[in-house]
Amino acid sequence: MSKNNSPFQGVFFDLDGTLADTAPDLVAATNQLLLARNLAPKPYEFLRPYASAGARGLLEGAFGIDPEHPDFISLRDEFYGNYEKALMVESKLFEDMEQLLDRMDQANLPWGIVTNKSERFTHPLTEQMGLRQRAVSTISGDTTPHSKPHPEPILHAARVANIDPSKSVYVGDDIRDIVAGKAAGMKTIAAAYGYCGCEEPPEAWGADYLVRHPRELLEIIFPQ
Repeated sequence: MSKNNSPFQGVFFDLDGTLADTAPDLVAATNQLLLARNLAPKPYEFLRPYASAGARGLLEGAFGIDPEHPDFISLRDEFYGNYEKALMVESKLFEDMEQLLDRMDQANLPWGIVTNKSERFTHPLTEQMGLRQRAVSTISGDTTPHSKPHPEPILHAARVANIDPSKSVYVGDDIRDIVAGKAAGMKTIAAAYGYCGCEEPPEAWGADYLVRHPRELLEIIFPQ
């Protein structure tokens, strides 16, 4: 068993763009919508940042529409159907993330997942990735009445794990993650290697730490 020299009692992660690189499958489900309408698919590099905001962001990137558009609901539901059938084709943990999770498990440092993804997708994805079985809590966008940037999902994750939020840290790749983490009383880490879909760069989010590669998380969570 590894020595637990962490300053934190618990570590909580956003899922898409932070813990796991799920954009390839999200973009594929989006491009299926375009191809079905005889429209050219969008380049992966173009749509990747939109993955940070889920279906809403990807539909904006692909079709230039927002939730007020009359076609939004039907396109969103079709996107959900596409994604549900193929949500674990190319999705995988980010590089070096498995080593970090192993180290936390060995040190008995609890970790959990707080995502805005709905349970319909979170549960099968995290089970197939072997994450849900290891996480002390897995909270989705529809687990509580609120989603991030509201702090309730993060607070709920801490309650489920019986961990003091003020002694925990939240890691995310979007400004809403940092806003939610701070509102929950946690330290925050901006994952600049993720999708970072908002216009403000991660340096401007006000996080306590900023990392450009997952391996840097190890140095924050287990300082020498």
